[in-house]
Amino acid sequence: MRQAVLVEPKHIEFREVEAPKASDLKEHQVLLNIKRIGICGSEIHSYHGCHPATSYPVVQGHEYSGVVVATGTAVTICKSGDVVTARPQLVCGKCKPCKRGEYNICEELKVQAFQANGAAQDFFVVDDDRIAVLPKDMPLDYGAMIEPVAVGAHATVRGGDLKGKNVIVSGAGTIGNLVAQFAKARGAKQVLITDVSDFRLEMARKCGIANTLNVAKTPFKEGVKSIFGDEGFQAAFEVAGVESSICSLMECIEKGSTIVVVAVFDKDPSLSMFYLGEHELKLNGTMMYRHEDYLTAVDMVSSGSIHLEPLISNRFLFEQYDEAYKFIDENRATSMKIIIKL
Repeated sequence: MRQAVLVEPKHIEFREVEAPKASDLKEHQVLLNIKRIGICGSEIHSYHGCHPATSYPVVQGHEYSGVVVATGTAVTICKSGDVVTARPQLVCGKCKPCKRGEYNICEELKVQAFQANGAAQDFFVVDDDRIAVLPKDMPLDYGAMIEPVAVGAHATVRGGDLKGKNVIVSGAGTIGNLVAQFAKARGAKQVLITDVSDFRLEMARKCGIANTLNVAKTPFKEGVKSIFGDEGFQAAFEVAGVESSICSLMECIEKGSTIVVVAVFDKDPSLSMFYLGEHELKLNGTMMYRHEDYLTAVDMVSSGSIHLEPLISNRFLFEQYDEAYKFIDENRATSMKIIIKL
């Protein structure tokens, strides 16, 4: 079978390796024929050698959809012919976070495509406890995007009850877009998404986020006032990874409110801990997702509450993996989600 391996930064090697056999499956394992793979921002960092937790060489692919080929004897979640996706988290199950059900922050966490081999190959074996079965009418492309949708699902849970609140999402890339869509779906009164890119803000509007603000053209405070008036906002999500962004959110959010940090910062921001304390702000982190977030993501996409088609910028064949990364590099201003077709 084919396999795409990132052997070092900017060097993907295509290999022919032996395919896993159905007869070798353990009782709780599932053999998949991979159909679609999404490329995410973290993998772009890995491709350029800028991801500190990537081990080379490593098989690409942690956002994917596929068809079940065979199952182990104890598998009940799916059957041959089902279309599925699966979480890429490998956890120990023994550490304190795992024991309390917070395996997304496992002390020994390994993520496929970074610290363990991913799914960029024709056939792939997955444990059944990580499988999410997709509706029969869900496009394969959407199945490969359940992973980033689940990030939005989990992040908005970390923001607390959003019903009736005004919410700001800073950063309108793919994840920011999905966080904003989830905030709206979870009952926020109004959602405002900000960015410095008119293209990304237009994509947000196409996905149903009516309130957008280009902070490169309109000052943050002025733009927020024009949308929320004297009501202000009571929850925020930092998805830009920029110091000025999180500082503006802290400065302007209603006292006693919650800010969730979703982005990865290249450089740690300088924040006023005095201001944080004086305003009793809650600054929450968020890490990936849990299985219930995957299931919520499937339901929300299936119901039409989360819109994905506007986010797909281009599709490439498996043999064009390198070309896909080059396309991203050359079209960063207008590129959202790239899909690899096997």
